[in-house]
Amino acid sequence: MMQEEIIHSLTHWIDENLDKSLSIDEVAAKSGYSKWHLQRMFRTVTKQTLGGYIRERRLTLAAEALCQTQRPVFDIAMQYGYDSQQTFSRVFRRQFSQTPTAYRHAMRRQAIQRPRLLNYGRSDGMASFTQRTTGECCPVR
Repeated sequence: MMQEEIIHSLTHWIDENLDKSLSIDEVAAKSGYSKWHLQRMFRTVTKQTLGGYIRERRLTLAAEALCQTQRPVFDIAMQYGYDSQQTFSRVFRRQFSQTPTAYRHAMRRQAIQRPRLLNYGRSDGMASFTQRTTGECCPVR
């Protein structure tokens, strides 16, 4: 139970700092544990790696930004820590099976065709990545 509370607190801190450069060493220092122990504990509690969690959260927020704003893809890529639009597009396409621009257009078309669903799920960062990326464009929180 204590591990879950530590990881819950840490994921909250990570979520609040996703717009900053976050290394595993930095997150481990924040937690007070060695990076090796923290990564084992994180995987035990969340069933995913710490680095994977950070990447997935950043991609999820970038996908929301694509839906909610008219900002250029390049600006969104830079905001979420990608060193180039090409790298961002490659990683985004691997996760969502389409380019960021195609995703933006598809989600907007989908939003026009049906009303938005309210997301009454957990907003504490511990919900599964699948729940956060079900294709619903920008759920209300």
